[in-house]
Amino acid sequence: VQVAESGGGAVQAGGSLMLSCVVSGYTRDRGPCSMAWFRQTTGKEREGVAAVAHDGTAEYLESVKGRFSVSRDIDKNTLYLQMNNLTFEDTGMYYCAADPGLWLPTLVARLYDYWGQGTQVTVSS
Repeated sequence: VQVAESGGGAVQAGGSLMLSCVVSGYTRDRGPCSMAWFRQTTGKEREGVAAVAHDGTAEYLESVKGRFSVSRDIDKNTLYLQMNNLTFEDTGMYYCAADPGLWLPTLVARLYDYWGQGTQVTVSS
């Protein structure tokens, strides 16, 4: 299984970005697969931002609720993160994670076995 993110960039506070993540090497006969977005800034631990289970059930970090929306295209094995009303605190490296063994939309990083290289999001105030 390979994971690849795209869509990061620089934006002013209040702006929007959409991140995409393609998971290759996974087929549905392997079972359900939860996918998630994490982010990390220098000196801080990686934190879960949004996760979605195979059935579409989602979970969000409290600080992004109402601003971020996670979705997935099952047929394309693609995960999206629509980020609106971005703030400086949203700056960081955003990572996509996936795990065919997960049934629930968890934001616990150690439960995911497959990770992308990350895409940088920079929000200027």
